[in-house]
Amino acid sequence: MEYEIQKGDPISKVTKHLGVSWDEFRKLNPHAVAQSKNTGKWYIKEGKTVEGPGSFQAKLNEAQGEEKVKPASDNVKNNHSIEYTIKPGDSLWKLSKEKFHIPVDRIIRDNGILNPNTLQVGQKLRIRVESLPSEKLVSPSSGKKETVVASWYGEQYHGKVMSNGKPFDMHKDTIAHRDLPLGTRVQIENPATRKIVDAMVTDRGPFISGRDIDLSYGLAKKLSVLEKGISKLLMKVL
Repeated sequence: MEYEIQKGDPISKVTKHLGVSWDEFRKLNPHAVAQSKNTGKWYIKEGKTVEGPGSFQAKLNEAQGEEKVKPASDNVKNNHSIEYTIKPGDSLWKLSKEKFHIPVDRIIRDNGILNPNTLQVGQKLRIRVESLPSEKLVSPSSGKKETVVASWYGEQYHGKVMSNGKPFDMHKDTIAHRDLPLGTRVQIENPATRKIVDAMVTDRGPFISGRDIDLSYGLAKKLSVLEKGISKLLMKVL
């Protein structure tokens, strides 16, 4: 189960919603908690997406339950992979959802992880940022416009590694999409202004229900949707 922390959410509400204790919540979601320097009290960060234990365990069981999994060297053949060093505060969910935007079970399988709590600072992981041939990808229909719900992301992620292995540039014309192959070129139109911009799929997301694509800051600015935050746009694959 996932939940996006809303402004004013008390800790008790979020932990009850996820069905976890406060200690369990902190272990599962270190990226979403902080401690006040003045009072020493813990608080949760607005806008962070957090997880309950069931969702991770399901993925872990699925990865462990496969009787035969090809070695990582075979799985990543003809796919781009990078080496990542675990840093303080990292978790599998943080790497999956916030940093690389790839399925958590892919990280589990490619690195033979049996227990997420055994991750150590300094440990190196192999991160595969392209899809396995067996993973289902959407076959885009070129030339056909579809209505999409778009949000945008910018400075908070500027410079961070995207799913294609390159740093995110908030000023370039790029989008995040859950299924379209990385490198796919698309055309996006704001029907309210008739402004049309070409862009490329370079990242995975969005991971919030009801949204279809995430625009870069630069793209959102060109399409005049910065102030709205969430907009209905038209998109077609080129």
